[in-house]
Amino acid sequence: MHILRSLQLDIMVFMSGACGILALMTFLTRSLPKSMKRILLSMEIAAMLLMIFDRYAYVYDGSATRFGYYMVRLSNGVEYVLLILLPFLLTRYIVKVFMNEGKMIKPPRLLQVCDLLFVIGSVLLIVAPFAKLYYTFDAENHYQRAPLHFLCYVIPFLIVLLQETSIVLNRKRLSQRFARSLFISIALPTFASILQIFVYGISFTNMTMVLIVIIFYTFSLNYLSEAAERAQKREIEFYKTQQKKEAQMFEETTEALANAIDAKDKYTSGHSIRVAYYSRLIAKEAALSDKTCERVYFAALLHDVGKIGVPLEIINKVGKLTDEEYEQIKEHPVYGDQILSSIHQAPYLSIGARHHHERYDGKGYPDGLIGEDIPEIARIIAVADAYDAMTSYRSYRSPLSKQDVRNELKKGIGTQFDPNFARIMLRLMDDGYESKPA
Repeated sequence: MHILRSLQLDIMVFMSGACGILALMTFLTRSLPKSMKRILLSMEIAAMLLMIFDRYAYVYDGSATRFGYYMVRLSNGVEYVLLILLPFLLTRYIVKVFMNEGKMIKPPRLLQVCDLLFVIGSVLLIVAPFAKLYYTFDAENHYQRAPLHFLCYVIPFLIVLLQETSIVLNRKRLSQRFARSLFISIALPTFASILQIFVYGISFTNMTMVLIVIIFYTFSLNYLSEAAERAQKREIEFYKTQQKKEAQMFEETTEALANAIDAKDKYTSGHSIRVAYYSRLIAKEAALSDKTCERVYFAALLHDVGKIGVPLEIINKVGKLTDEEYEQIKEHPVYGDQILSSIHQAPYLSIGARHHHERYDGKGYPDGLIGEDIPEIARIIAVADAYDAMTSYRSYRSPLSKQDVRNELKKGIGTQFDPNFARIMLRLMDDGYESKPA
């Protein structure tokens, strides 16, 4: 105790300086909620002043000068005011924690009682100098405890006790770690107040209150960190949700457009969805990435969008097309490219539409591309498109048998079709995965 008494004034200088620095840092912090920032800033300034005036009270105690006479009285008076003000500000802080962290609409009733106790304590402070409740000064200007001095610690003690009880009763509204830390931190002034009654000459209560303010600043930093983490998680979840919604909307829109295209031809109902299904199967079997498989699927869905520009009577004509009509049909990849090239976020759509009738041997249309010069998406769609055409009803024939389809695919390897993707389609037929989607 003797060592602590000898170092007490230096400790007060250090703690007041620490509170001043924390107050400046809090003032400059923009990310704290304004209400909590004001409370924390008030606590730090009050704690700083408490240490300053508590130190002055010791420095000028027993001073024979006129200045010392007034300073010792002013310092002790301010000290007692701040001693009741800090628990009040602490109550305000806890209320904000419960309302922000605990999502409470109204503060707990026990904390409202704390405000009532603060009013009572403030009234006693006004009466104390006149009634000499807490302290007096002797003829040599020395501070002396009054017989009812313990009352000045009873009010803060009761406030802290109610704060503790409120935290215990509402602990489920806070994270377990935060509630436990808050409880332990507030418990320190309780023990300090009890100790202060029996120990004279060392400001246990005051220094403990300042220590709590410093700890609460750490809480606030932790609050900011957790709040930022929660905000980041919410942002990520929101982004994921929006991404899923956009993906779903894109899929539903492309499927609706594909169905509208197929509706032009009464013999090819569901053609685009089936080609998309087969194309994705081929892409997955070729061990392409999930992203590429999805691109293949959507490009296949819209591969025939250019048929919008082809006259309906040509699309639904029964029997063989004339050369002129066939040339018009061959324009649909170009029309499709023109329609889809305006979708800059998905350039693969127009690639699938333009090149799905290219042949591996270079005899396809519209550009006569050869081999791997044909985009990979288009080479996959070409196999799936031909497979569905052979296995579906057409105005000029019935579906081919499975064996005939196999023969045509084999015959087209390296000429009409990419050898790798054609063989994958044959393998899918052998494995029974080529069934049409429901």
